Amino acid sequence: MNWLFVAGIAVFFLGLMASIALHELGHLVPAKIFGVRVPQYMVGFGATAWSIRRGETEYGIKWIPLGGYIRMIGMLPPRPGDAPGKLRGTSTGPFQGLIETAREASMEEVRPGDEDRVFYRKKWWQKVIIMSGGPAMNFVLSFILFSILLVGIGAPTLAPIVSPKTNTCVIPASEKRTDCRPTDQQTPAAKAGLKPGDRIVSFDGQKIANWGDATRLIRKHAAGPVALGIVRDGRPMTLSVTLITQDMPSPTDPNKIEKNVGFLGVRPSEVMEKQSLGMVVGYMGELTGRVAGSLLNLPEKMVGVWHAAFSGRERDPEGPVGVVGAGRLGGEIFSSDQLTTQEKFYDLLNLLAGFNLAIGMFNLIPLLPLDGGHIAGGLWEGLKRGFARITRRPEPAYVDIAKVLPLTYTLALVMIVMAGLLVYADLFNPLKLAG
Repeated sequence: MNWLFVAGIAVFFLGLMASIALHELGHLVPAKIFGVRVPQYMVGFGATAWSIRRGETEYGIKWIPLGGYIRMIGMLPPRPGDAPGKLRGTSTGPFQGLIETAREASMEEVRPGDEDRVFYRKKWWQKVIIMSGGPAMNFVLSFILFSILLVGIGAPTLAPIVSPKTNTCVIPASEKRTDCRPTDQQTPAAKAGLKPGDRIVSFDGQKIANWGDATRLIRKHAAGPVALGIVRDGRPMTLSVTLITQDMPSPTDPNKIEKNVGFLGVRPSEVMEKQSLGMVVGYMGELTGRVAGSLLNLPEKMVGVWHAAFSGRERDPEGPVGVVGAGRLGGEIFSSDQLTTQEKFYDLLNLLAGFNLAIGMFNLIPLLPLDGGHIAGGLWEGLKRGFARITRRPEPAYVDIAKVLPLTYTLALVMIVMAGLLVYADLFNPLKLAG
């Protein structure tokens, strides 16, 4: 196996472990600020690889890098009538037995004097902040990584610079070829003497700031001569170009053909153009909308993953990818012969940034055992207490999320099955960089 492929996987998983560590730190810090006792902070699952105790908390790393957790005491409230840390006998019934077992596990580390340090007794808004801290850290990390990419390095942008891949002949849009034939006529650009690297700065006296401006002005112009302003090797020049008309694919829909539009015959160059922080916010907003749409369609997407895993269908590039698949993409990026070192760095950061955004969004789903389920419980408790104050009623009891534990266990089982399916698909029919 290519050592660069292995190195790419390793770098991705180190970035993933850092993301998990920061996610759990987002829970840990507010929990400690609000006085919740946290016996354990762990990155990973399974057997402990390394740990150290600082104060009342054990910090450590486990061998399976597929998540992490902090363990807070008293996540579930006792049954009405039970004193904190003292539970009555377990009730009968399979579901009730699960609930009471979970309550006992939640309370087993509560020591004398910890009554006010249990999670369930904290104010509703403190619970919301503690449970929102993890996804918030993922969003912050995603924003930082996208800022490094878009503001520090730039975004791939089509610029009005003549590409070396520009054809010197006119190829009809109906013909699916790229090579010139001896019978093909020269393009207006070739006849006028345009060269790769020439930057187009004006067209018929109108300034051109980007490739979109150039496309719009050229296609709108009829056949005939026009003044074309360019910069070649730092020197401004004006060329006289005689446009022709040609049927061309639409810039917004390649399957749609625009009839008899102005034709110059140049291809743009892709350059890295630095963006503003506002652009980062807009880009993340657009990407968040796409991720939210994917989460809403997750059951349908998982059906596609099933077919890809067991019937050999092509993987959907917009479909879900697991940690194993993302790691393989990291390996492909590192070992690619088609990418420069800067492009490899860019693509790997982009992969980590997108993965963090997806992790943050997924954890906000308002279902247990995800963070969003605890957030929803805290918000519901806040609404109940606010309503009680307004109507001058007695303060209601803490929201008992233990009552939905049967549903939680069912969803946890579904998530395990989905994770296993993704691992299988990522191993035997993985997504590729080329799509």
